[in-house]
Amino acid sequence: MIRLFRSKILLALFLMFTVLLAGVLGYRYISDYTWLDALYMTIITVTTVGFMEVRPLDAEAKVFTVLLIASSVFIFAYGISVITEYILSKNSLQILKKKKVKNKINSLSNHVILCGYGRNGMQAAERLKAYKKPFVVIENDEKIIEKHEDDVLFINGDANEDEVLIEAGVKVAQYLIVTLPDDAANLFVVLSARQLNKDLFIISRASQVTSQKKLTLAGADKVIMPDKIGGDHMASLVVIPDLITFMDKLSTEGEHTTNLEEVAIEDFADQIECTSLRDLDLRRRTGCTIIGYIEPDGNYIINPEADLKMEPKSKVIVLGRPEQIRKLNKMFHIE
Repeated sequence: MIRLFRSKILLALFLMFTVLLAGVLGYRYISDYTWLDALYMTIITVTTVGFMEVRPLDAEAKVFTVLLIASSVFIFAYGISVITEYILSKNSLQILKKKKVKNKINSLSNHVILCGYGRNGMQAAERLKAYKKPFVVIENDEKIIEKHEDDVLFINGDANEDEVLIEAGVKVAQYLIVTLPDDAANLFVVLSARQLNKDLFIISRASQVTSQKKLTLAGADKVIMPDKIGGDHMASLVVIPDLITFMDKLSTEGEHTTNLEEVAIEDFADQIECTSLRDLDLRRRTGCTIIGYIEPDGNYIINPEADLKMEPKSKVIVLGRPEQIRKLNKMFHIE
């Protein structure tokens, strides 16, 4: 609809310019006015301001003036109506779009709230989209929002304000990712979010080593230093290049191209009788290999024994090619 209005506006501007050009040329060659006088006569004629003409008009010039007035009235009226309609419609569309986004956000639960849409925020959003994990972005830069609003649910505001966090659904969200460039701002967001939702899992970015402990004390469950991770990764490419390359191959791009999967024991227990990892027999059933076990208290066991007894609310980490992972998900109806 906006494109249609823009084409109408271009047409109106073209017609208005054509009328002005015709008026100038007409007065120049019909009444032999100078170019300046011809422009002056055209402007006072199409605007109907009532100023006196440069000199008395002959019969041909009067006929031309009548035609110029009649055509300019209709064309300028058309142009004004199109521009007015465009402005009103654009405002209405913006209101409807904001209402639609608000309704979508209000319908979310167990979603992710992403604070900041800079370099790290965009990377996090791309990964969340790849896994089809619902998320909302809080961003105060309107230019960024206008550029990406077709693909992402945005809330325009300051993440430090409780009202903005509540509007993003912080009370029913599952995760909060804070990627603001300033550690102090991240600290305030973590404090506010933790007060609003005690069960929220908060992941925060930090630029300074001294900020890590403060963010943890404020309520962050995980504190990530992107610069440190990047430096470690580059150094590892020198020390253990083949291992790092192999690990990069395991990096996931989306839910259908992953080589690793995290599965809750309940997903298995509902469909097969199993008390130990051996009972799952995932290698034979799907081709996947269990490489890790997460106990209910969060303790990680790397390369667990086959006879390890499984407990409720625990998880297993499996390794496999994308087609094997898909077979696993399909076999056990894992979402």
